[in-house]
Amino acid sequence: MPGDVRRKYTPDGTVVEVRNFSNKCNGMTYDADLNLLVCEHVTSALVRESARRVARDHRAGVRGRGAQQPERRLRPLVGRDLLLRPLVRAFPGFGHPRKRRLGFQGVYRIAPGGGDPELIVGRDEFEMPNGICFTPGRDALLHQRHARAHIKVYDSDADGNISNGRMFFEGVGSGVIEEGIPDGMKCDERGNIWVTGPGGVWVISPAGEHLGTILVPENTGNMTWGGDDWHTLFIPSSTSLYSIRTIVGPRREPYMRVRRR
Repeated sequence: MPGDVRRKYTPDGTVVEVRNFSNKCNGMTYDADLNLLVCEHVTSALVRESARRVARDHRAGVRGRGAQQPERRLRPLVGRDLLLRPLVRAFPGFGHPRKRRLGFQGVYRIAPGGGDPELIVGRDEFEMPNGICFTPGRDALLHQRHARAHIKVYDSDADGNISNGRMFFEGVGSGVIEEGIPDGMKCDERGNIWVTGPGGVWVISPAGEHLGTILVPENTGNMTWGGDDWHTLFIPSSTSLYSIRTIVGPRREPYMRVRRR
């Protein structure tokens, strides 16, 4: 994010710029149609970029250098299992300084039929909600980025409503950025939770036991599974992209079932 550039890595080792500037994009995922959903720090927006059309971005207030950019759609999104957080706090080099519009940082959902974001977790429940994932059994997990550096688990229904929050794991480090903090979080096919933390990627069992840590030479902010069989874990860190083969694969998301174009 400090460099404000998005790049694409392909298995042959090629790295190309995709968006420059990137509006300091942070969390990203695909929907079932392979459109890319992007959280942007600069715009405080969740953006959907079309998988099929490429067009110049002329939206007012968005910086760009004239390169061809994916089509950006800012309409209310439609999707199940989608929760988001407002990007309202800026860190040096990472965010975009501006006056905070809310007195809290919340967790929101967009209903399957679309519409405005709905606040689904109490305003005071998290000081800074950050990572989110779902288990194979559809439980939702949320974690606190700083302070207590903990993870909570919630029951989730078919429409993505969550309830009955309770503590799942505490102490993913001390919450100090320089030591490594909980940030990106994923769930594997067996229900284990993979979350960034001090030293690299922590793996936590469904029972809340810290099974071990994948050591990474740099602070790590996120991870995702890829490869032909979804058993390669990609780990973007401070200055580098790492990968490691894993015995287990991810909890299968809708985009993982789509035939690649």
